[in-house]
Amino acid sequence: MSILKIARMGHPVLLRKCQPVADPGAPEIRRLAADMIETMEDAPGVGLAAPQVYQPLRLFVFRVPGGRATRDPDDTETTTTVLINPMVELLGEERVLGWEGCLSIPDLRAAVPRAARIRYSGVDCDGNVIEREASGFHARVVQHEYDHLDGILYTMRMTDFRYFGFTEELNRAEAAQGH
Repeated sequence: MSILKIARMGHPVLLRKCQPVADPGAPEIRRLAADMIETMEDAPGVGLAAPQVYQPLRLFVFRVPGGRATRDPDDTETTTTVLINPMVELLGEERVLGWEGCLSIPDLRAAVPRAARIRYSGVDCDGNVIEREASGFHARVVQHEYDHLDGILYTMRMTDFRYFGFTEELNRAEAAQGH
């Protein structure tokens, strides 16, 4: 069972720009990160940003399961990562349309354009610097969670509402096309 309550679409905390974390190693930040990881895994999800659990701080957790990464060398499987005070740089002009969902907008998915490649950085709870380049699913997850820190939901990035719907219906339509 999730230990933190997840904010749902419409809650003001999801639409605010978050504040930097002053002390990444503070006990309350470590506890928040651990609780967010447990909540994300229980959901189950691949990312969770602090505003999604009512904390307007520049912090998110994420993972890239092995089955989600592609053959691109920068779309790598990752263990659960805590990223505090992150920065994201979009590399190149290429945008890729891909399906996204969100724990704060349950049961819905949409095709969202995202940068194909990014560079990101931040620190973990021990102050260790994390710097990576990413593409594919890895890049998509980081961009999605980073957007939360600026009060942006994936639905705000959509360009074609024909590719937006209930997860159950989209799965049913996909299965029907396969037969």
